[in-house]
Amino acid sequence: MGIVPLAKALELAQEYDLDLVEVAANARPPVCKLMDYGKFKYESAMKAREARKNQAHTVIKEMKLRPKIDPHDYDTKKGHVVRFLKQGDKVKITIMFRGREQSRPELGYRLLQRLAEDVQDLGFVESNPKQDGRNMIMVLGPHKKKTEAMAEARQAQEARKAEAKANPGRSQNAADAPQASAEEPAEA
Repeated sequence: MGIVPLAKALELAQEYDLDLVEVAANARPPVCKLMDYGKFKYESAMKAREARKNQAHTVIKEMKLRPKIDPHDYDTKKGHVVRFLKQGDKVKITIMFRGREQSRPELGYRLLQRLAEDVQDLGFVESNPKQDGRNMIMVLGPHKKKTEAMAEARQAQEARKAEAKANPGRSQNAADAPQASAEEPAEA
């Protein structure tokens, strides 16, 4: 509208049932805008809420191991580490030494190196193994960011929902499938 006196601007705002909002106070002359201020505040709050929803919180998960871990237990713990890295979380791996095990820190170092090699496609060694009293600690970081992992999980969930809608008659459980009765002869 160009440069308008304050009284005229207030009159225009009242005429259109809007608010006169000062946008740039330091400009010469000050810049004002005619808008519905309540609606503006609501929309900006919704944008802020949406931004917070998509924001990822960095979480450090911890996995504790012992130097003399059984192979099956190692595989289970490695599976947890893999899951954490896929979710985009950092993982702190702690090897706890007891008694005489403290005199053999190379066992813990080898175990941490083996774990790092096993998960190198999902994560990288962020902090190399170091002895901290009775424990040896290493931190693994994911290759993917938390937001990327969250987006992939959301897409996979939406794909499963779409699949379920596309095939509504298809049963999810094998128990729902019709069973052949004992009285009916089986076809050969």
